[in-house]
Amino acid sequence: MTPTLKSIALPIFMFAGGAIGNIIAIIVLSVSRQERKSSAFYTLVCGLAVTDLLGTCLASPITIANYLEQHVLKNEHVCEFHSFLLLFFALAGLSIICTMAAERYLAICCPYTYHRWGVDRRFAQKFLFFIYISHIFFCCLPTMGMARSLLQSSNTWCFIDWRTAEPAAAAYSVLYAVVSLLLILVTIALNLAVCGALLLMRQRTVHRPVTRTSVRERWRSLSSAAETQMIAVLVMTSAVVLACSAPLVVRVFANQFMLKIDSKADLAAIRIASVNPILDPWIYILLRRSLFRRLLGLSRRGSSTHSSSSIAPQRNLFYPDIMRDSHVFTQLMCNANIITQLPATVKFTLNDTESPHQT
Repeated sequence: MTPTLKSIALPIFMFAGGAIGNIIAIIVLSVSRQERKSSAFYTLVCGLAVTDLLGTCLASPITIANYLEQHVLKNEHVCEFHSFLLLFFALAGLSIICTMAAERYLAICCPYTYHRWGVDRRFAQKFLFFIYISHIFFCCLPTMGMARSLLQSSNTWCFIDWRTAEPAAAAYSVLYAVVSLLLILVTIALNLAVCGALLLMRQRTVHRPVTRTSVRERWRSLSSAAETQMIAVLVMTSAVVLACSAPLVVRVFANQFMLKIDSKADLAAIRIASVNPILDPWIYILLRRSLFRRLLGLSRRGSSTHSSSSIAPQRNLFYPDIMRDSHVFTQLMCNANIITQLPATVKFTLNDTESPHQT
């Protein structure tokens, strides 16, 4: 294999992995039930898959063409466009992932605010549109003169000139890094808050004695599978965001405030960031159902052989089904000791003849 073929193998592999993975994810989402399609989380996942697919299909061919012909990125307009693509899709991916974490936080920790705001498919579509428009404007600022794009020393990618001493360009580099860092931190904080809330609710429900077996069984059916799957997905989300996005953010700060130039570290950071679209579809789409349902089914068979009661079907994370059963929801909120925080105007329709205070 010639040196040219060896060097071009990595971008071709990353292009194929990102495109195929996201196409499979979009197909899987397209054949999902209508119930899940109407949820806000489903819409955000679709937006993330489409964003990753567009980023891969737009940026990777330019990189591959530059490997074949070294003068492609030396064109000023092509270099500016390539820099814009890297800036935009890196930031848009972080924003959508942060929005997904915020949607789950509202659905789990603030269900009444979630319901009052009407967070649904249309709401998510409007927010995705806002993310795209605002990020297009923000990432176009270098082409408007606030900063300038520069072919990096490896001659394989373009990015903003993050070592410039010009005040406007330096301010943009720092601003881009700060916004990215804030998105990462907010995503991690929201994920931890959701995990903590779920664990706290389950701990209080398990340790609090109840007189109605049906309430405990319903809670187990609603929370055991969903909680395990939710925590695993959120932990994986935090790990992927931190591992793929943090190196590039660190390099932006390092190139702005440190005198030492490390071109190899810069190239490694952008390559790690490019792995994010490859991992996203497998984490958010494929792992969310088949693997966890099978693993949870096996664990239930091993740990619940003494129980003869039937377990209700698992609920999907991508749709707030818990809001549909008002009686179960009232029982859970009582067990979590937060029913006293509800506004006086909120009313529940009990499907059972017993009062929720009997638990």
